[in-house]
Amino acid sequence: MRISAFTRSASQIVVLLLAVASPLLLRAQFQKSTNEELTMTEDPKAPGAAAVYLNYEETSDETHHYHKFYARIKVLQEKGKELATIDLGYLGGGGNLTGISGRTIHSDGTVIPMTVKADDLLVAKSGDFSIKKKVFTLPSVEVGSILEYSYEYRFEDFMIMVPPHWELQKKYFTHKEKYYFLPIASFIEGPDHNDWFHAPDEHGTIANNILWSSILPPGVEVRREPVGRFVLELTDVPAAPDEEYLPPIDSILYHVDFYYTNAHKTDTFWNDESKIWTKEVDKFAEPSSAIKQAVSGLIAPSDSDLDKAKRLYKAVQALDNTNYSRAKEKSEMKQLGLKKEKHAEDVWSQKSGNSRDITLLYLAMLRAAGLTAYDVRVIPRNRGIFSPGYMRFNQLTDDLVLLNAGGKNLLLDPGEKMCPFQTVSWQHSGATGVRQSPDERFSVTTPFQDFKSNTLLRLAAVAVDEHNAMNGVFRFVMTGQEALRWRQTALRNDLDEVKKQFDKELESLVPEGVEAHVDSFQALDDPDANLVAIIKAHGALGSATSKRLMLPGFFFETRGHQPFVNQEKRQYAVDMHYGEQVTDQITYVLPPGFAMEGAPQDAEIPWAGHADFVTKTVPAAGKITIARQLTRVFTLAKPEEYQDLRGFYQKVAAADQQQLVLTKSAAPKGN
Repeated sequence: MRISAFTRSASQIVVLLLAVASPLLLRAQFQKSTNEELTMTEDPKAPGAAAVYLNYEETSDETHHYHKFYARIKVLQEKGKELATIDLGYLGGGGNLTGISGRTIHSDGTVIPMTVKADDLLVAKSGDFSIKKKVFTLPSVEVGSILEYSYEYRFEDFMIMVPPHWELQKKYFTHKEKYYFLPIASFIEGPDHNDWFHAPDEHGTIANNILWSSILPPGVEVRREPVGRFVLELTDVPAAPDEEYLPPIDSILYHVDFYYTNAHKTDTFWNDESKIWTKEVDKFAEPSSAIKQAVSGLIAPSDSDLDKAKRLYKAVQALDNTNYSRAKEKSEMKQLGLKKEKHAEDVWSQKSGNSRDITLLYLAMLRAAGLTAYDVRVIPRNRGIFSPGYMRFNQLTDDLVLLNAGGKNLLLDPGEKMCPFQTVSWQHSGATGVRQSPDERFSVTTPFQDFKSNTLLRLAAVAVDEHNAMNGVFRFVMTGQEALRWRQTALRNDLDEVKKQFDKELESLVPEGVEAHVDSFQALDDPDANLVAIIKAHGALGSATSKRLMLPGFFFETRGHQPFVNQEKRQYAVDMHYGEQVTDQITYVLPPGFAMEGAPQDAEIPWAGHADFVTKTVPAAGKITIARQLTRVFTLAKPEEYQDLRGFYQKVAAADQQQLVLTKSAAPKGN
């Protein structure tokens, strides 16, 4: 749409005046601290907090292309001083952080302004755009100080700003919060407003509606002023939860997400979007003649449906998955004569693609083989929980394949590199989204993991001398999610780095005084085999007296952290990611002349339908074998189940403290 030179000039003058006035506005925004704030040593509304936010404000003005942020913080303990360093990430190439201003106010009222310029650092670069960050630290911060700072992020006039996402819960308790959002002019003055840009929806068409999705405290609402500005005010906002094994944090924190859309009704939106998505998938995954030819060379007519699916799965898993290697730049693709994948056959011919490309290629190959298969798209459970009321299809990001073979539906995860056939990565289990369906019933929730698919067997042979010096060889045998995690770590790192990371985790498992290092891996690059880590250890184990050796009964749990033992209450569900079974079998080779005086008792601690803990001690000549098995069937536990869960882990933690006591036999008396 054409606009007059006068209108464009007037708009640019307004932006210029705002930019010039910005530092003055920021300085004027700083507040005078009250005597109560200056002398505060603790906050009754946040007992024990290392710091609290006194004020936080955020303004998003899309008409004039800027976001503005302001914060006042009271430091109450030494740990709270960490908030004096502010690390701001932003997208370069279309905007910049400006107007950074800050000061520290001591408890006696002394004001120390920030005079050092913020460090401007490049994090990553791609094409014309880059990810940058500015880092600054407020000066002379003490326990009792008030920290105050503000800054702006200004966008270029040609950019359409992303509507704001308001994160209402901070790391620390907040007394007062204010948020403002002024949309682009066309959403204030109507769709016929003479503006030079309009906001697009997910499909790139001009949006005619602005909506928001939110989780808010009871009684709090976003309100819209007559001038079109959205406003949200809150008081006494609790700190973000700090509980173990939380569900995806973005799905439980108080927040508001604005977005431009053409949607109005939830049911209609998801039905229509699912149909559009289905057509796009079918077009990409069309079993072309090139795909059919490739499939005919990979399978045999005598293969069963399941064998066909396995062979094709192995073929696509062997391709270069750029989610785990490196996506090629446009210039590199041009030089290599490659093109951006538009159809499954392009992925196959280039032997490369991202996780979605490879998943849809697999779908095309299954269909070319005459099998019935559908695409499934979900929001991964480590990122969020599907929200139908948030009418944005792009909240669903990951693709899976639903195959019907032998009368059974199988969920497959070909885009997850190193994921075995009929295994899915845990974040794709218990996940919700949509699926292709001939009867247009699109909603789907994937099943949770079977605990028997995720096992860790820790075998150890430990020789101890009479002075409690030990050496031993351990074997960790992994299946399912633990094996997948380490294999994917190996895709992104060299072997030395993988060993380094594995050793780091061993530190938290072996008893104090023992040093353990992984010596080698078996089947690190074979997802169809058990992954085995061979570990060598040595050091001082337990304690010794002249007549006794006191050793940890359960070697790997001496320093092991049992979750939920010290946490008295629970506000949110417990998300353990997946069910699993961990089995330890430790054989102690006794020093000559020593015998068993005491050892862990055989026991079983059940939590019916959820978990089970079993221990067994087997003495033999010159050695003792102690076995421990923790089976966790559940993946999610509701808050009302927490006390039962905690009681179970308290019993497990108590059992894990049992010791193996060895006594030196008395020397035979002479005649």
